Amino acid sequence: MKVITINQTRTLLFAVCSLFVTALHAEENSAGNNVSLSVDGKDINVTFYSSDIVRVTKTPVGSNAAEVKSEVVTMKPKTDFGVDVAYGTSKVRMKSKTLMVDIDRRTGLLVFYSESGKLLLKEKNIGFEKRDEGSDKGRYQVTHTYQLEKNEAIYGLGTVQDGKLNRRGLSKIVEQTNLEDFQNVIQSIKGWGIYWDNYSRAYFEDNAHGMTFKAEVGDCADYYFMYGKTADGVNRCMRQLSGDVPMFPLWTFGYWQCRERYKSQQELLEVVDKYRKLRVPLDGIIQDWQYWGSNYTWNAMDFIGETFPNGKMMIDSVHKQNAHIMISIWASFGPQTQQYAKLKEKGLLFDFETWPQSGLSHIWPPRMDYPSGVRVYDAFSPVARQIYWDHLKKLFDYGMDAWWMDSTDPDFFNAKKEHYEQKGAMGSWRSVRNLFPLATVKGIYEKQRKASEEKRVFIMTRSAFAGQQHYGSGLWSGDVASTWDMLRKQVPAGLNYTMTGCPNFNTDIGGFFCGSYNTNGAGSAPRNKQYQELYVRWMQYGLFCPVFRSHGADAPREIYQFGKKGEPVYDAIEKTIRLRYRLLPYLYSTAWQVTSQGESYLRALHYDFASDRRTWDMADEFMFGRSILATPILNPQYTEEKIFREDAMSGWEKRELKDEKIKEVNADFTEEKTVTKYLPKGADWFDFNTETLYRGGRDVTIPSALDRTAMFVKAGSILPLAPVMQYATEKQWDNLDIVIYPGSNATFLLYEDEGDNYNYEHGAYSTIEMKWDNKKRTLTIDSRKGNFPGMMTNRRFNIRLAGTEDVKTVNYNGTAINVSM
Repeated sequence: MKVITINQTRTLLFAVCSLFVTALHAEENSAGNNVSLSVDGKDINVTFYSSDIVRVTKTPVGSNAAEVKSEVVTMKPKTDFGVDVAYGTSKVRMKSKTLMVDIDRRTGLLVFYSESGKLLLKEKNIGFEKRDEGSDKGRYQVTHTYQLEKNEAIYGLGTVQDGKLNRRGLSKIVEQTNLEDFQNVIQSIKGWGIYWDNYSRAYFEDNAHGMTFKAEVGDCADYYFMYGKTADGVNRCMRQLSGDVPMFPLWTFGYWQCRERYKSQQELLEVVDKYRKLRVPLDGIIQDWQYWGSNYTWNAMDFIGETFPNGKMMIDSVHKQNAHIMISIWASFGPQTQQYAKLKEKGLLFDFETWPQSGLSHIWPPRMDYPSGVRVYDAFSPVARQIYWDHLKKLFDYGMDAWWMDSTDPDFFNAKKEHYEQKGAMGSWRSVRNLFPLATVKGIYEKQRKASEEKRVFIMTRSAFAGQQHYGSGLWSGDVASTWDMLRKQVPAGLNYTMTGCPNFNTDIGGFFCGSYNTNGAGSAPRNKQYQELYVRWMQYGLFCPVFRSHGADAPREIYQFGKKGEPVYDAIEKTIRLRYRLLPYLYSTAWQVTSQGESYLRALHYDFASDRRTWDMADEFMFGRSILATPILNPQYTEEKIFREDAMSGWEKRELKDEKIKEVNADFTEEKTVTKYLPKGADWFDFNTETLYRGGRDVTIPSALDRTAMFVKAGSILPLAPVMQYATEKQWDNLDIVIYPGSNATFLLYEDEGDNYNYEHGAYSTIEMKWDNKKRTLTIDSRKGNFPGMMTNRRFNIRLAGTEDVKTVNYNGTAINVSM
């Protein structure tokens, strides 16, 4: 007879108990791709939405917090993949083909790993502090803390104006403002991302103790962990969660002119007319505020100002000039508007101070003895959003093309505790503070989509929350100061915004507040050489933004304000605008990749060159699409840098201070200069202007000039260039230049559709794939795929190798051809 030792007996009992515990927990706590358990006073729920996206909720036991529908996440958990769940004595492990999650059965803390076991992220603490007073009494302050690796770079969160790309070491109040906006999305150089699904005012801090996100109000800790493996992959996960990016109309990618403000319809029409006479390309004109008259009729959404006698005629006149028009609308209403009366009757106005503070629009600083009475509407209410659209539809029916949704943060002045306590349709103002821009933008998008499918929604908004990319909107960075310091800050602000899943970012070219350059009288800044150089370099940066738009206060910004043709500043501005139109086929095709493949226009260098550690913190260069390396000149070369900083509100105040003026200097803008730029390791690079080839992984010094946009093209690229045109749809793309940048194999997918409706969502578009075989020196233009009404059947391509002058012109009828170079 075989004798069983004590140790063997213990081992057998342990195995039996483990099997029993595993079976018990598998039956009671797991269902499909979900595990639920109670640990350390918290009810924990972990759900795989897909193989690379996991939702985690943690709720204090006994809190009775109801499941609330997310205002951001539209994705439902998928069922076409499997998750293995293993219960051990110390942890529960969930594993998909992409991701592993361990849940500590003693502490309830989670650890995330790649499928191969590489450590991605650890929870360090999830804590709750009950609120014992006010509108949110009984709810919690919720603290999430995570443990990062020492040198791990993180990105995103929002448009923090600190000039840095890497968010390590950041401490920040997370609250929407004029200049800074937050999306609650962070991603890591290791390829993971987090979205915190909380809408309240919050605090973010990264320090030696960990990365912490502390929300002022919540019923639970609720976040989504995404493992995209790359920055592109994390963005795709975020858009899978919260919605894809609809196509903007083709005309939105042209040049937009604006100022604060056109004071009459005649003034606006004269600008469009002058651009056409000068033959400077233009696609859009923007009417800023006060077309509605006084501040007491603020945001009436109608042309009731004396200098706008016939708004519809103005819109029609813009259209006859083959241009489009955008108009300013706000999230607030004056007390003499129809909207205010309807919203007040239903209790749908918030009672706090917003812009404008005074009812007297012609006096600065504001006369507070004449308060405006303007109030922000409750965008969280479906009723309020319907009232908003019912009045906005008048402008839409006039033929208005696009919406400039200003102050969607919204402006919130002299904030006090009682203001945060106010209740709206979704709860206290504190609890939904950061969601406001999404709520108001989403309302317009959904209403316009129902009204018409023939005109794509195009919204520019001053603030944004997570998921806003799905609602036809792009963010501009607020009322930024006209300084070199602020220009430099726009680059990482736009890149980090993109890394929250939202790709559409732009800035006021030239900065909003330029009054300090008005050295020769009101509005003289465009003739001040200090400002001229800043404006040109800002425009060359703006060339690479999805929306290319000049705007600001204190001085007009139209090209002819800076001089005349033949003068260096005018010519530099015109050259930059013309280059934008040359790049339209590349840009519109990139837009399709953003929509269909989850890609981005503004790509921090680590998107494509993560193995080059130098790119991790690089805040002054980026990829524009897959092929163009944007290296804008962000420091003065001809003038001097005056250190002059101001925030959005102090900028208004300093308009009146004469001692803040920036002195004139002499500068020869025809002089040739040089500039040093870094070329990422992992590719070779052609200088776009000279087509000189450089090896990557080093700094290079290249010739520069005021009229020369510093940019490179990656070796192994195909760049389609359009003929120069006066507006985006003036000429069909029937005679494109195709420039091949050799050095490795390359592909490019040329995308076309009708340009301004939603038929593309139903398959009405075409693509032509071009493939360069570097070894055979052959370009293959594949057969065209797809079709749409008005599609060209025959066209010419003018093909050239970079660095050479020989051009081969081929006729193309949609059938595949090979071209030897």
